[in-house]
Amino acid sequence: MANKPIEIVQTAINAGCYKCKLDVPNYLLRSFMAGLYIAVGAALATVCSTGAEGVALGMKSLIAGSVFPVGLIAIVLTGMELFTGDAMLCPMAAMEKKATWGRVLAVWFWVYVGNFIGSIFWAYLMSVGPFSKGGLPELTAFGTNAIAISEAKVLPYISAGGAGWWSAFMKGIACNLLVNVAILLSFASKNMIGKFFGIWFPIMAFVSSGFEHSVANMYFIPAGIMCGAKVTWGQFIYWNLIPVTIGNIIGGFVFIGVVYYLTFKKELPKE
Repeated sequence: MANKPIEIVQTAINAGCYKCKLDVPNYLLRSFMAGLYIAVGAALATVCSTGAEGVALGMKSLIAGSVFPVGLIAIVLTGMELFTGDAMLCPMAAMEKKATWGRVLAVWFWVYVGNFIGSIFWAYLMSVGPFSKGGLPELTAFGTNAIAISEAKVLPYISAGGAGWWSAFMKGIACNLLVNVAILLSFASKNMIGKFFGIWFPIMAFVSSGFEHSVANMYFIPAGIMCGAKVTWGQFIYWNLIPVTIGNIIGGFVFIGVVYYLTFKKELPKE
């Protein structure tokens, strides 16, 4: 059984309303776990794609994309707080006048902070765990791959200058468009298996396509830096995190939240 499209939109609005009513400690706890879960998926993608250089490049991307969705599946099914999902859900509540825009910005801020802390924690855990041979600085093959991923997410953008910043921004839009389609599809299903596949396909698509997710990059790039990547924290923030975050907001808020709200606004039940 599946919910109708109007029921999906109503569920999204209700979810946004619920999220806007939580307190700061709750945001931090839930977002810490969400950042950690996304990092778990990202770390798994790093491990599973290690040594796949001999296969077709597209297949290597598919391997990473196939395992990465575990993070969002865990977040949605256990009720944690992810910035990229809240970029759609909370504004939908505000558009329906069930939350204030000030509250939306507050949710975004605290959830972003919590996601960052959770992601950094898992990056450190991986850097001194599976990515190293009994602790840094000697690396395993997984650690070497983590460095390569980290550098690939920053250095080409620096080399391209303004065009690189724009590229990261556009990849951020595409990414969160798909992430929030995944969330809407999870609302479409009334059973766990349906939610699993509703989330898995769009997330697999965004990772395999090479789009950029701000919270995932809070893990990918710091993990590489901790292992010795030739990337500074300033470069990470300016050339990746900032443009990707802005793109994620537009992708989730405008392309999904606004579009679906306006599409079904007249069909929403009147209070």
